[in-house]
Amino acid sequence: METETLALAQEIDFSMWALFARATLTVKLVMLALVIASIWSWSIIVQKLIAYRAARRQAERFDAAFWSGEPLDELFEQTGMEPSGRDERVFAAGMMEWRRSHRDDGGLIAGAQARIDRSMDVAIQKEAEDLQKGLPVLATVGSTAPFVGLFGTVWGIMHAFIEIAQQQNTNLAVVAPGIAEALLATGLGLLAAIPAVIFYNKLSADSDRLISGYEAFADEFSTILSRQLDS
Repeated sequence: METETLALAQEIDFSMWALFARATLTVKLVMLALVIASIWSWSIIVQKLIAYRAARRQAERFDAAFWSGEPLDELFEQTGMEPSGRDERVFAAGMMEWRRSHRDDGGLIAGAQARIDRSMDVAIQKEAEDLQKGLPVLATVGSTAPFVGLFGTVWGIMHAFIEIAQQQNTNLAVVAPGIAEALLATGLGLLAAIPAVIFYNKLSADSDRLISGYEAFADEFSTILSRQLDS
């Protein structure tokens, strides 16, 4: 009897697709949701890794140009009013407000320093929002995917026990497929959650470093303009 049961269990297909095909509709929906969440997470991860790398390279180039000793007006003419670089946009916001603060006679309108600082703060805030866009999705997937997978597992095991009760048979060939289908949901949940949590922490730290760099640049640029205002 035991030999027959083992032989029957060996004939059962335990591939991923077979487990999915045998699962109940609810468990199938859970698995599909987790696969979609995993693909969505990886698309955000890849996009952010590329974007952050490009932002770091551009920041290095602009930093070298800014501290090269070239006059700020000439640098602003090169970058333009709508530059592509993130820190260039912070610089452009400050320079545009600097130029608007000059009267026709060459004098400065009162409160220029405060307006320049606010303009750069607004530009930094916009860049921060763009850099961090998509990161809440990774946080959500990382925190909820294991529980969604667990729900699929609980539902699948409940259905497996119902089948056992209906067939009044506890042979391995009857129990194993249902348990395996149920556990696949938990596995998919962890597969979606673990990379999401790891890269959320990494990308959040990278984003904070980039934003801190823009804030430091804005402070240095503001100091330079302050000296010119005082003189």
